[in-house]
Amino acid sequence: MGTIATQSTAAEESASPHVSEVIRSAERELMELLQKRGEIMRRIGTVRQLLSGLVSLFGESAVDAQLLAAMDRGVSGRQSGFTRACRIVLMESSRPLRTREATEELQRRFPELVGRHKDLAASVTTVFHRLTRYSEARYFLDAHGVRVWEWIRDSESTEVPRPDQEEGRGDQREN
Repeated sequence: MGTIATQSTAAEESASPHVSEVIRSAERELMELLQKRGEIMRRIGTVRQLLSGLVSLFGESAVDAQLLAAMDRGVSGRQSGFTRACRIVLMESSRPLRTREATEELQRRFPELVGRHKDLAASVTTVFHRLTRYSEARYFLDAHGVRVWEWIRDSESTEVPRPDQEEGRGDQREN
């Protein structure tokens, strides 16, 4: 047991003020980069929504295949991802979605993906929570007390309530 105490003391001594400052500096940089990533993802979502509306209005022939692939609408060489599909459903929705509405939209638009999930609603909720942590989406309660999810538009505030700070979280239903 004396060896463990000696190792612990040695570790504490090696954590000099210089090491601590390097750690704090790296932590600050990480936080700044994560914030920038959230801002960039919101901006990408806004531009994708704009382009999606224009493609819907003028047709896919108005843009080239490379742009369609960048918008996640064209045929891509890689396998479609579930998170990408959830992003698209949320980004292209004109209103906040309940989990059930999002699953129905996924089933309609991405039937090849939904079959891979044993509990589709749980998978969608997990991805939406992750998008909230990335500051790409947010959730709140609708008029009926049901959680709804929406994409954060570029022009909106970056203040997103953290799920662990939300009041009454245990009493919420997701449909």
